[in-house]
Amino acid sequence: MRKGFLIFCDESVKKDRHYSNFYGGALIFKEDYEYVKNRLNQTLSELEFEDSELKWSNINTHRVESYKKIISAFFSLIREGKIKVRIMFTDNRNVPVELTSDHKRKSYHLLYYQFIKHAFGFSHLDSDYPIDLELFFDILPQTKKSNIDFKKYIYGIQFLPELIDSNLFIKKDSIYEVDSKKHLILQCVDVVLGSIAFRLNDHHLDKPDGERRRGKRTLAKEKVYKHINQNIRSIKPNFNIGVSTSFQDQLDKFTDQYRHWIFVPKKSENIGGSKKRKRS
Repeated sequence: MRKGFLIFCDESVKKDRHYSNFYGGALIFKEDYEYVKNRLNQTLSELEFEDSELKWSNINTHRVESYKKIISAFFSLIREGKIKVRIMFTDNRNVPVELTSDHKRKSYHLLYYQFIKHAFGFSHLDSDYPIDLELFFDILPQTKKSNIDFKKYIYGIQFLPELIDSNLFIKKDSIYEVDSKKHLILQCVDVVLGSIAFRLNDHHLDKPDGERRRGKRTLAKEKVYKHINQNIRSIKPNFNIGVSTSFQDQLDKFTDQYRHWIFVPKKSENIGGSKKRKRS
């Protein structure tokens, strides 16, 4: 059997206060997929979870402990080396310049393409054997034509000069749009991605209009975020969610179990603004 990777991808928050364009993905070795799926499903069944789908937006006071337990199982698999997670987002202070109307119209897919191309560190692989790559996207919200064009670009990644040595192979029929309700791995990515966007954009401080205290749902989400942060720090002790994850060797971009990447357009201006406190 040929070696292979599966990548489950999700996106969240197009535009927000401080950071925007959140994309996330979980890479799994093909031979580990059934093991990973069964472990997560077993945890979920033990919780007798009422929701049909785990989602960051569904967290409330009554579900905090359930979410923490499924996230613990997810990060346990990350620590075991069964899953690699990558998160990408943009800093609103880095403003793209010289954008055409076509760039703006296609920005969702263009950023997704950059995420797949760079975030998993494939350009630093040097494989002596072919590696099949299959990609699972949560149902893409764009038009049918633009989604077809996007998949053509994803298919073409394997032919880029900087990825030739990685020996990746992508079949045209191995780029899927799937229903996240049927893929627990995608749901876990949604929760982690949502938590990062929540904290980076200071939504843990949100108060209902006219209220002096934060709402119960906000407090519940903050508890889940803190649990996720603790799990990240069990892998990266000095982790700062608001910066690109450091590395000692370029290969770390592939081998690391968990990484963040702030995408900065080549043609952009930093408009500065007040320096935000260090994120934790």
